Amino acid sequence: MEHIGDILRKQPLPGPPPPGSEAAPDEPEGPTCEICHGARFVHPRRPDGRPDYARVVPCRCLQRDTEGKRQSRLERYSNLGPLAAITFERLADTAHFEDPDSQQQFTRALLAARRFAARPEGWLVLTGQSGTGKTSLAAAIANESIHHARPAFYISTPDLLDHLRASFSPSSELPYDEFFDMVRNTPLLLLDDFGTHSATPWAQEKLEQLLTHRFTGRLPTVLVTSAPLDSLEERLRTRLLNQEVCQVINLGSPPSALPMRRWAPGFELQKQMTFQSFDPKRANLPPEQRQNLETAYKLAREFAESPEGWLVFQGVNGCGKTHLASAIVNHRYQQGKPALFVVVPDFLDHLRSTFAPESQVSYDRLFEAVRNAPLLVLDDFGEQTSTPWAQEKLYQVINHRYNARLATVITTSASLDEIEARVASRLADPKISVLFNITAPDYRGDLPARQRSPRRR
Repeated sequence: MEHIGDILRKQPLPGPPPPGSEAAPDEPEGPTCEICHGARFVHPRRPDGRPDYARVVPCRCLQRDTEGKRQSRLERYSNLGPLAAITFERLADTAHFEDPDSQQQFTRALLAARRFAARPEGWLVLTGQSGTGKTSLAAAIANESIHHARPAFYISTPDLLDHLRASFSPSSELPYDEFFDMVRNTPLLLLDDFGTHSATPWAQEKLEQLLTHRFTGRLPTVLVTSAPLDSLEERLRTRLLNQEVCQVINLGSPPSALPMRRWAPGFELQKQMTFQSFDPKRANLPPEQRQNLETAYKLAREFAESPEGWLVFQGVNGCGKTHLASAIVNHRYQQGKPALFVVVPDFLDHLRSTFAPESQVSYDRLFEAVRNAPLLVLDDFGEQTSTPWAQEKLYQVINHRYNARLATVITTSASLDEIEARVASRLADPKISVLFNITAPDYRGDLPARQRSPRRR
């Protein structure tokens, strides 16, 4: 890969072509122009329509060639690489998030980025967690600038610091001072991944010099960061909060790696498990078990209306735990509210699969989606393999949701004695959790053999 310093040396800030450059093109010619037949100039027409052989003017093909070369120089100077394909039009067509809040945040940021690209003045600061589209918006701004023949230079903060260090080497073709001055004065700078660099005194000093120069001169700058603004150095934070120079757009958290407002594929049975299809008055049950089942039904209905704390259903397979948990999720979906249904053994399998090179979802995104879901159902808890890794992952989920007091429904066939102690103590904590044991037997005993479902729990 070509060193960024070499690109900058070979591609100075584009401007009008020097006089005479049109007559001596430095690139191979294409097909002969049908107008000038390769002469690259033509005689203009007189008012009577005849050629004026006393004068010559550049042919349109020469203007197209000049514009093409200038565009090529701008693209090379930009340092965008694969990001050169990202445009506002492409983002508007493809960036659709299932979560309405994420979609609204991105749409607002897209409009702000378009306005900045049309008239780049001051600073635009894009903040938010990884995966929210910050880099794509910065790339679209750069590409829009290039489209209008205005130079833009994109670089990540760690790469910038690496190139600055390398420019001290005697073998560097571009000296440190020249490279730093080019970056410092580029007409539009897009600095990505700010806050992920190593915070050495030297790095802090170089970034301070760069940003102070651009802030004082109010040079158009796009700063992309995943770090909260209050975690940045005080002087920089003060500048970013200066509304006369900076506009801060927060894109928030990334869209979930799992659907939160509809059932994921593979849950066709759970889609049919509603409160309307649940029978809390099974005629064949003794009064105590019927009353117990009606109480469970009432607890589930109340929780669905106002999900707070934890609801833990214990009981044998087929007693109705999964049906009630699914009914809660279906009720939330009908209200347009987010919820996530997870079968614990399947979740651990999916989590392991994220380590494979071909995985389309990162481990962090999947784990965070489950850990932070506004309403989470953990079905079949205790049925997973009890490896140390599995125990640790589930404990991290349980402990996080316990400390954050996130609404959670858990179904399990295990007794508390069979569950790891540090998890069991949280499930049984009356300050946050309602632990209810469903004493009704397997539903499938009520059905003819041909109607029995192996998945009803």
